[in-house]
Amino acid sequence: MPTRRIFFTQLALDARIGILEHELRATQPLHIDAEFDVDVTQEVHDQNISTVLDYRLLRNAIVDECTRAHVNLLETLTERVVDRILAEFAQVQFARIRISKPLAFSDCAAVGIEVQRSR
Repeated sequence: MPTRRIFFTQLALDARIGILEHELRATQPLHIDAEFDVDVTQEVHDQNISTVLDYRLLRNAIVDECTRAHVNLLETLTERVVDRILAEFAQVQFARIRISKPLAFSDCAAVGIEVQRSR
């Protein structure tokens, strides 16, 4: 079956994440890169958004999962995002999520975790 890839590059948000004392007191920026392979089951009709997976819904699910509660580890958060996407969007056959903390270290652009999963 043909697929279409939807992707997000450096979706930026503030989240409550981490185990260090200063991380428990305040939010910090996260950058999220994500790719989703979606089954193409029908022809795209330019005037009908329901003929495609609306990427606004994917973005909303990512933002909600990342901002809903404090999470200690990036590994946990990344797994939760992938689990939610696969649970809520049956069209998604493959998901890759990379979540990074751009302010974690002063000597690199970011540190993060990437998880990928397919059905």
